[in-house]
Amino acid sequence: MRADEQPKRLVIVGGGYVAAEFAHIFSGLGTDVTVINRSDVLLRGYDRDIAARFQEQLSSRVQLRLNQSLAAVEKDGRGITVITTDRTGVEYEYFADALLLAVGRVRNSEALNLDAAGIETRDGGQIRVDSRQRTTTPGVWAMGDVSSDYLLKHVANAETRTVQHNLLHPDDLVETDHRYVPQAVFSNPQVASVGATEEQLREWGTPYVSATQQYADVAYGWALEDEGHFVKLLAAPGTWHILGAHIIGPQASTLIQPLVQAMTFGQKVPDLARGQYWIHPALPEVIENALLALMAAHKPAELQG
Repeated sequence: MRADEQPKRLVIVGGGYVAAEFAHIFSGLGTDVTVINRSDVLLRGYDRDIAARFQEQLSSRVQLRLNQSLAAVEKDGRGITVITTDRTGVEYEYFADALLLAVGRVRNSEALNLDAAGIETRDGGQIRVDSRQRTTTPGVWAMGDVSSDYLLKHVANAETRTVQHNLLHPDDLVETDHRYVPQAVFSNPQVASVGATEEQLREWGTPYVSATQQYADVAYGWALEDEGHFVKLLAAPGTWHILGAHIIGPQASTLIQPLVQAMTFGQKVPDLARGQYWIHPALPEVIENALLALMAAHKPAELQG
């Protein structure tokens, strides 16, 4: 881009992971990006500490306009005018070359003529399936976005394996394990999460202990000169099983994997922290230190006196 050229202007409406990822992509390409979100926080389904830090860091590269709802869109030869209103009814206008709506997805199952086959759906056209991926019509199976509660590729992969097995082994049906579904935001910073958030545990009245570990306090994070990224762990004080894990920072989607494994196979915090080697000075040490911080702050009964 020449010095006398103005960057292209993009308005993104939405505050979820799709909006966050495309805001990162286009801002990195030199586009002037404005993100408009109807609530007061991006990534509102994530742990609040993670969401707040993500919003803080993204705002250094992208214009964030929160608590505003889309009212109208007008287009003429000069571009697009996006009109919004805030909660008090005040109107705002944003001028752009392009508009990206990232406010969710709608299943298109109506194109399948499901009624003719007697296949039941839930609200929004979601095909009703059981834990073995069977629809309400014998011999018809469904998996992925059209039926799943999780619109994620890795969940679709797991459900496909279930269908494959059950088609080949009708006398030995298996279920899809949806207990610990991880999710990630491939933006900058990167975010990854599995299990419950602190807000959910409070709402449920579930006892928990927590610890937070900064990237910068381990060797690899120090070498990265990392600022503001961390791992947050939540565990059950009685059993010391992990209830939730939340990461913001480089390689978050990779670092979450041992925690997904620990939750899936019932590993306790002390066993995960001290029952294996953690390579030094690799970045997974930030997970190790988060586990140790959890134990130091809330010593497990089996390690006491």
